[in-house]
Amino acid sequence: EVRLVESGGGLVQAGGSLRLSCAASGSTFDDYAIGWFRQAPGKEREGVSVISNSDGDTHYADFVKGRFTITSDHAKNTVYLQMNTLKPEDTAVYYCARAPYSDYVSLDRNGYDHWGQGTQVTVSS
Repeated sequence: EVRLVESGGGLVQAGGSLRLSCAASGSTFDDYAIGWFRQAPGKEREGVSVISNSDGDTHYADFVKGRFTITSDHAKNTVYLQMNTLKPEDTAVYYCARAPYSDYVSLDRNGYDHWGQGTQVTVSS
């Protein structure tokens, strides 16, 4: 059974940093991509970043480029999202998700088949 568990969310002031973790289990880590998505109240879920676990290829949404960094630790089967220079508009529930193909570095959520439960990130002004 594929399982994704997010952690690391919390309350931070604008300009601060947080690191989210997505621990994966139940399938071969190198065989898929992991994406981060977020959903703010009243808004649709949107893609933030994705990493291929086979070749490390990454992709970022324009609104986080230069501020967020996605990395993958194969020893721990965990993907991280380092979020710097946070803004109040980054406030959302952040989810990680698995795409069943390692070369799927797209932020189209239709390509993801398993999702975590989410972790709340709140950025105060």
